[in-house]
Amino acid sequence: MLQVKDLNIGYVQKEILSGLSFSIGKGELIGLVGSNGIGKSTLLKTIIGSLEPLSGEINLGGKMLGSISQQELSKLISIVLTDKLGGFNLTVFDIVAAGRIPYLNAFGQLNASDIEIVNESIETIGVKHISQNYFDELSDGQKQKALIAKSLAQQTPVILMDEPTAFLDFESRLQLFQLLKQLVKEQQKTVIVSSHDLDVLFRNADKVLYLKGDRDYYFEVPDKIRGFFQ
Repeated sequence: MLQVKDLNIGYVQKEILSGLSFSIGKGELIGLVGSNGIGKSTLLKTIIGSLEPLSGEINLGGKMLGSISQQELSKLISIVLTDKLGGFNLTVFDIVAAGRIPYLNAFGQLNASDIEIVNESIETIGVKHISQNYFDELSDGQKQKALIAKSLAQQTPVILMDEPTAFLDFESRLQLFQLLKQLVKEQQKTVIVSSHDLDVLFRNADKVLYLKGDRDYYFEVPDKIRGFFQ
């Protein structure tokens, strides 16, 4: 589903990581770990097309990233950020419905099919009981679930998540990863999660991409990566 070859990332004035090569298939939960400032967020931004790679290749669903239009890309890959967002008086339903934006007609209106997809996403993620609540009034865990439901409504085969457990208590972190495992297994999503929550991540990820620095990185099953942190 996602192939990276000889990828160098960063900014014009500063290369952050170089020589990355790895391949991720459908139905895999991938952990992304490394110290602060090592380049995890930069890698996610590059994969989603927000940053241009300095060199190398990113192949998404059989197409080179540079050849995919922004409209098409938004149907292939979505991202859930850790930023504490305000809801601007939007309900959970409104937030999740925003995931349908890439598919809307010229009038920007949800049709019956869009509404069905939004409701299904809300049901799947387990936020139906708060679908009419204002986003700003939710707990951090509920906000994360609403944003995952939005990503699910976007119907992308690839979902990126940047530190999704940053503001969650231990029980909520466990529930979040159980939910991600469910999406990977039942809907064959490819999910990449950047996280410092190593214990929970190692218990749930199929593989882990450990960015150690420059050309030093490892892409292995969790048990092999765990040794670096013991």
